[in-house]
Amino acid sequence: MAESAAAPEPVPLRFIGLDVHKQYAVATAVDEHQQIVLSPRRIPMSDLRTWARKALQPTDVVVLEAMFNTWFVYDQLDPLVAAVVVANPARVARMKEPGVKTDAADALFLARLSASGMLPVVWVPPVPVRELRSLVNHRQRLITQRTRSCNRLHATLLRHGLEAPDGELFSAAKRAWWDSLSLSQTEQLHVQYNLATLDFVNGFIATAEAELFRLSQQEPWAGQVAFLVQLPGIQVLTAMVLLSAIGDISRFPTARKLVGYAGLGASVHDSGQTHRTGGITKRGRRELRAALTEAAWNAVHNHPFWKAEFNRFVESKHLHPNAAIMALARQLLVVVWHVLTKREADRQAIPDKVARKFLLWSYRVGRQHRVGNCATFVRTELNRVGIQPPPSARWGGHTIDLTAPVEASAGTG
Repeated sequence: MAESAAAPEPVPLRFIGLDVHKQYAVATAVDEHQQIVLSPRRIPMSDLRTWARKALQPTDVVVLEAMFNTWFVYDQLDPLVAAVVVANPARVARMKEPGVKTDAADALFLARLSASGMLPVVWVPPVPVRELRSLVNHRQRLITQRTRSCNRLHATLLRHGLEAPDGELFSAAKRAWWDSLSLSQTEQLHVQYNLATLDFVNGFIATAEAELFRLSQQEPWAGQVAFLVQLPGIQVLTAMVLLSAIGDISRFPTARKLVGYAGLGASVHDSGQTHRTGGITKRGRRELRAALTEAAWNAVHNHPFWKAEFNRFVESKHLHPNAAIMALARQLLVVVWHVLTKREADRQAIPDKVARKFLLWSYRVGRQHRVGNCATFVRTELNRVGIQPPPSARWGGHTIDLTAPVEASAGTG
């Protein structure tokens, strides 16, 4: 009787620390007992993939810190190993002992943290989330640049004691007024530069926003945007900012976890006989916090429930208006968690107001990216979130009938 084949010996598990820089990376590895099994070696970034194919094993766990080129490295190594883990650099830095800092020591520290199970990790967003975050950040940089140019033009008027005319100061209709100002040659050059910058940047902002509206009708975002837009204070662009920061809502088991992720939770000092709470922690995604603050102000101005909540915080709890808005932003984020997790209508939704927002959304998406005409679009999104469509929707000078049969093909709306 033939002897049975011997079972293959298990491949030793290795934890590989990778200290990544612009031009090179330093790699070292330890086993599950934190013993060094791969001595530190320096790898040029141009040779990283070649080295990885030769040196890495399918059972390896690679660890690197989040930085500017993390996803480039992650995408190259992930198919070759069991896992690529991304560490939180701020928390890793707090865990290190003061002393000599070298690339080899940093790589070894990452490897041993991973082997011990004590590595503070960050979520690895899938490619669609990365792309959306990049687009959102690009738009925000353009808006910042536009704001700076506007501020410089306002400063020019203040320096010379000039009073701005009524209307949109930076519109094409006001360019003749800017040209007529009696300014020095240098000041005229500054004005021309800033006005030209506004024209240039506004075009790119419009392009970025058009792409965000297009993505709002593409998966994985199409099934989520309507649940956010139904909420007061949140328009489509704000919804895309929220989704870019949140990513997969299922990674937050409770609303409290999401609040902490946004940095909107209250700071706490509880030691000995002292217990007090302070302002928000601000330890979280800044763009998520900023978008919710803006949405909270809009909700106060446009929705009776949120206006009443604001007044309750200010008058009954004697909060400063800014502190009250932070409380409302936190409360709004809890609602965001519920509607995204449970896929349900907002309890405070006003159908007419929601239909109006969906109608504006349909116009901005455009006929080339939506299914059906505007009425079909609005009804479809209202049905998605579970809100009974009102008889009609109005935006600007447009009113559409929402009682007609649903149109399945692209329309002219």
